[in-house]
Amino acid sequence: MTEPFLIGDTMSGGYGSGPDILHDCTVSVDKGEIAVIVGPNGAGKSTAMKAVFGMLDVRQGAVRLGGEDITKLTPQARVAKGMGFVPQTNNIFTSMTVEENLEMGAFLRHDDIAQTMAQVYELFPILHEKRNQAAGELSGGQRQQVAVGRALMTQPTVLMLDEPTAGVSPIVMDELFDRIIEVARTGISILMVEQNARQALEIADKGYVLVQGRNAYTDTGKALLADPEVRKSFLGG
Repeated sequence: MTEPFLIGDTMSGGYGSGPDILHDCTVSVDKGEIAVIVGPNGAGKSTAMKAVFGMLDVRQGAVRLGGEDITKLTPQARVAKGMGFVPQTNNIFTSMTVEENLEMGAFLRHDDIAQTMAQVYELFPILHEKRNQAAGELSGGQRQQVAVGRALMTQPTVLMLDEPTAGVSPIVMDELFDRIIEVARTGISILMVEQNARQALEIADKGYVLVQGRNAYTDTGKALLADPEVRKSFLGG
């Protein structure tokens, strides 16, 4: 068995000198795959994501990208290695235009960004339409598109999304999920934390159910949706 492209391997850790929030937690994703982390509130879902991105101390375990140990790297260094991260809130520059937001995403690049910009506009046509508008004037769903688009401007090999559909309508959620599938089809790995567990597992190649910072269930999205225990405990029956 070859190792997954990105793996947070048996991670234990927490914030600063506080107690461990994660306990032997493992999450991974392969090239072009969608992996989804679900579970009840306070289960450590976003914490697991932040651990993989280097935003908290991993006291035990390791994070590896393409076989390279990146456990000690800063988040900035991980972006340079090909990891894009979209936080749940405060994820756009509200006073800047849509296009300026996207340009900010390419701050590490020294090549021509025009083609990537065109790809983002193709993926999210509404952003092209509103490219000269202040991002703060957009709807919640459109702001999320800006945030994802900005992360894509770094040309990531892995895109990490923390609750991308939080606070958007069901129609917008479906549209965002469709776009996420399109991104994965280009070969980018998607690791995503999602409150809308049922809908997220429907598009997931792989799913992780976390409870109190531990892996409770790991399987394909379809298998988890079909599991009576998972359905009863986490998906409302």
